[in-house]
Amino acid sequence: MLSMKFVVTLTLVIVTILGCVIDGYNCRIVQFIFGDSLSDVGNNEQLPKSLAKANLPWYGDDMGLPRPPAFLDPNLDEDTILNNGVNYASGGGGILNETGGYFIQRLCMYKQIELFQGTQELIARKIGKNESRKFFEEARYVVALGSNDFINNYLMPVYSDSWKYNDNSFMDYLVGTLRDQLKILHGLGARKLMVFGLGPMGCIPLQRVLSTSGECQDKTNKLAKQFNEATDKMMQELSTSLTDATYKFGDAFDVVDDVIKNPNRYGFTNSDSPCCSFGRIRPALTCVPASILCKDRSKYVFWDEYHPSDSANMIIAKELIKKFKFTRVNEDDNGEGSPSPAPALGPVADAPTGAADAPSAADAPSGADAPSASS
Repeated sequence: MLSMKFVVTLTLVIVTILGCVIDGYNCRIVQFIFGDSLSDVGNNEQLPKSLAKANLPWYGDDMGLPRPPAFLDPNLDEDTILNNGVNYASGGGGILNETGGYFIQRLCMYKQIELFQGTQELIARKIGKNESRKFFEEARYVVALGSNDFINNYLMPVYSDSWKYNDNSFMDYLVGTLRDQLKILHGLGARKLMVFGLGPMGCIPLQRVLSTSGECQDKTNKLAKQFNEATDKMMQELSTSLTDATYKFGDAFDVVDDVIKNPNRYGFTNSDSPCCSFGRIRPALTCVPASILCKDRSKYVFWDEYHPSDSANMIIAKELIKKFKFTRVNEDDNGEGSPSPAPALGPVADAPTGAADAPSAADAPSGADAPSASS
């Protein structure tokens, strides 16, 4: 169904943030998240034609941790944005517009940026242009997508990109597009931004089952490493060339690779097949009520053909926090963070009522939507 990006679990930890006052409003330094399936907290639920949804049993986030709500959350309003930020991530989406076309509806990175522009218009009307500019420049930005551009585009012969490009020319096209997108975000006020790289997407169960040996697909993993190297270099260049930009790259390939190659070290017994599947009928694109479940999901690195299990996500997140030395932005005198709870997601609707004046993605044509390791 979607793709796998372990690193987005970090968005559960790099949360919220410092109190501030803007024109009488108590606001926070918040996050704005752009991404794909593992970052999607409900946007695709509002896309009626999308095939990349997680509204089935066993899918969903019940961590109880604070997080930016989905842009298409029907309960979203300006006060929620000022206190929690916004998540624009969309399952099946990618950097390129054409990625994930067979999911019919999804939000590509360009569409997510368009929705972010709509958010800025809402906040400017609420607190004024000058204070709005300060608010968005003080915010933190996370970009975590790119695997769908390989798994659900370049590596699939049904997409024209698979025969229009070779590995090097596609990489130039992909990273060049991402560079343009990040420059647009900078022009919109994004000053502190982190892009997360791809994990060993050649080792997800989908890629293994499609190989003749059942082992990781080296070509796919080499593409992930190539993307990480090129993106890291590009981020360094942008951080020095763009005004007041602190742009960083988070490479989590080695952390995730170690969990997959040494599962026993982390308490797992299986790292090559999904906990939820149709038994020997594989690959199964998603986990549905008719699927067969493993006896103990905590022992599996992967939940389905694309995505890691909750246990794997938490372990990988902790390892990445140690690697990147992340700390909370808002700590009190005792070193404790004070995040506010995330708002509950409302029922499925055609458009967000609180953000009625912002651009809606619900009816966007599939060609305009597109934007995970196997995210």
